[in-house]
Amino acid sequence: MSPASCKPGTRLAWGNFVTPGIANKSAANPKRKNMPNPRLAARYAKSLIDLAVEKDQLETVFHDMEYLDQICTASREFKLMLKSPIIAPDKKESILDAVLGGKISTLTATFNRLLVKKNRESFLPEIAEAFIAQYKEKAGIYIVTLTTAQPVSAAVKQAIVDKITTETAMKKVELVCAVREDIIGGFILEVGDHLVDGSVRFELNNARKQFENNDFIYKMR
Repeated sequence: MSPASCKPGTRLAWGNFVTPGIANKSAANPKRKNMPNPRLAARYAKSLIDLAVEKDQLETVFHDMEYLDQICTASREFKLMLKSPIIAPDKKESILDAVLGGKISTLTATFNRLLVKKNRESFLPEIAEAFIAQYKEKAGIYIVTLTTAQPVSAAVKQAIVDKITTETAMKKVELVCAVREDIIGGFILEVGDHLVDGSVRFELNNARKQFENNDFIYKMR
């Protein structure tokens, strides 16, 4: 079902999405709220960003962090290794070198070794997420989450991105799609603290509340 064609979505309030600072900070990475120690991760990520900027390697380190994030997401064993109090630090360094050797920059590899020496390697997955979020915030990239009851086509995704970039202040948009059958139909758009709920479930809940409050009786009088 195309979000643009769903009746509940015909009242899209694109004007709600024109506050760059607020929306970008909390939307840069949807997983960020699940971090066990977001302050520590944010602090180390900021230090790495500053160093990467100083060395003129920001784009390179960003791609390194994306690669690390992909590994941490795909491999539970890799994350368990980082968090294990049993595996010795030198062994962890050897594993990191074996897994990442030749695939990340010297700057990122040195940063990883520093984390191991400081006994902070267990936070590497969270630091990678925080780095990606801060990079996107710095680059003015907005994460827009589209939730639908069924998967949408590439054409619909592009139409939504085009709509947002032409009618709001957000000119760089990264669309993240999620499928939730419980919304029944329509769609939900989220950018940071802003939300446009055009789902059928939302409309049905509104109708139910009106029925419970007898609003329909007053409208019939």
